[in-house]
Amino acid sequence: MIRVQNLVKYYGPTLAVDHLDLDVEAGQVVGILGPNGAGKSTTIRILTAFMPPTAGSASVNGHDVLTDSDAVRRSIGYLPESTPLYPEMRVREQLHYFGRLHGLDRTARNRRIGELTEACGLEAILARPIGHLSKGNKQRVGLAQAMLHDPPVLVLDEPTAGLDPTQITEVRKLILRLAESKTILLSTHILPEVEKTCQRVVIINRGRVVAQGEPEELKQRVRSASRVVVDVKAPVEQVKAAFEKIQSVQDVEAYNDQGWTLAAVTARDNVDIREILADAIVENRWSFREMTYETASLEEYFIQITSAANIEAA
Repeated sequence: MIRVQNLVKYYGPTLAVDHLDLDVEAGQVVGILGPNGAGKSTTIRILTAFMPPTAGSASVNGHDVLTDSDAVRRSIGYLPESTPLYPEMRVREQLHYFGRLHGLDRTARNRRIGELTEACGLEAILARPIGHLSKGNKQRVGLAQAMLHDPPVLVLDEPTAGLDPTQITEVRKLILRLAESKTILLSTHILPEVEKTCQRVVIINRGRVVAQGEPEELKQRVRSASRVVVDVKAPVEQVKAAFEKIQSVQDVEAYNDQGWTLAAVTARDNVDIREILADAIVENRWSFREMTYETASLEEYFIQITSAANIEAA
């Protein structure tokens, strides 16, 4: 559905996209994740035929962004970070206006606006001026506007930026509903968004892909992916010594908590060591209060992989 091969983009002497490869299959929700200035927005501008690449190729729905840009634009519904809305228009007027720009006649516009009113939850705001809407509702209107021509691909650039937690949840649920019938490319630097909405994550740094995979797959690559925190009544040094003897244990951090020892135990090779630690607790006849299994977050992996890429490039 989306194919990017060896893509390069220079702004004068500055390299913004560095031989980037990206594939998004039909029906997938793929998140492009990266720090500010990583090249995410530049890649999206190329994919939406807003600007040409310096080198390489990109296509959407089988159409090349350079030689068939009109077909690319018809294939994409694009929601930029700053939603292009007219504050003086009412929601229904805005949607009719953009429907005319897409070449839809009145019958087609009414049909699509009716479908999108339900899909995007616009029933209560159709007659309201856009300038009076909350940012969350403006994002809903922007998504409806992007889908008026019923494109097979949605490209969303920072769709939840600046929203409050309730609005973020609403927009996130809407994206998941849309994913049932659309291919979605979502660009963001907000880590929870890709964990909660995307099937695959592509991490970009300094214009290059530095990692990609399913969110759970990426989290498993973190060194601290398997960590167990135990709370036992025993001296700190005794607990550390007992746990460090276990072959599957890589590291033990422990400290005293009002007579109890709180120990964070990291496993080797992501082994689940909970049963082994429980056996050690029973063997030593320690009183036991709690055991918690912690998995790594995507945030940990993101920091690790981008920091490593920055060191390598330095």
